[in-house]
Amino acid sequence: MLPAEIECRSFEIIKEELAAMGKVLDPAQDLVVRRAIHTTADFDYADQLVFSEGAVEAGKEALRRGAVIITDTNMAWSGINKKKLRALGGEAVCFMADEDVASQAAAAGSTRAVASMDKAARLCSDMAPRPCIFAIGNAPTALIRLYELIRDGKIRPALIIGAPVGFVNVVQSKELILTLPDTPYIVARGRKGGSNVAAALCNALLYQTKQ
Repeated sequence: MLPAEIECRSFEIIKEELAAMGKVLDPAQDLVVRRAIHTTADFDYADQLVFSEGAVEAGKEALRRGAVIITDTNMAWSGINKKKLRALGGEAVCFMADEDVASQAAAAGSTRAVASMDKAARLCSDMAPRPCIFAIGNAPTALIRLYELIRDGKIRPALIIGAPVGFVNVVQSKELILTLPDTPYIVARGRKGGSNVAAALCNALLYQTKQ
């Protein structure tokens, strides 16, 4: 089987197994959830992915407008389909390895993840020419900093994908995002997630978006 055929069959199997479990997905969210399961072979994502109202359409609209996708790891950045993103006029960036981010983190006594979100905030002001999507798959401190920047009215992301993985501050950081009333989000509730999941959720939106 060719790779495309394998992926197609994988999605069919996922649909069949979800039906056997009695799980019915929202049609707008179906392909996003199934891609997360396809990436991880973990059916828990059928229950753990939380979508704000209209989140999928908000993400697709941002992509149609040439969104900048900001990740918290180079692994997530690597997993995003840049060819498809470029075709829509967008780009993906990760600032974690930048020297100025390392210097700012050291000076402030914070993490690079926090400093990288502060740098990214300059791309997301009301004057920015393109919408921003944040795809967080590793660092809960990045998610917490995004919450603070949004709460303080400093940024207005088109979408937050919150999927850090782990044990320390992970659950709490995701729950903060769920309290934001006016920010579209897709959050992998609980401890599970990862850079591969964050990238997969971005790709799920990209593959549904036409120019």
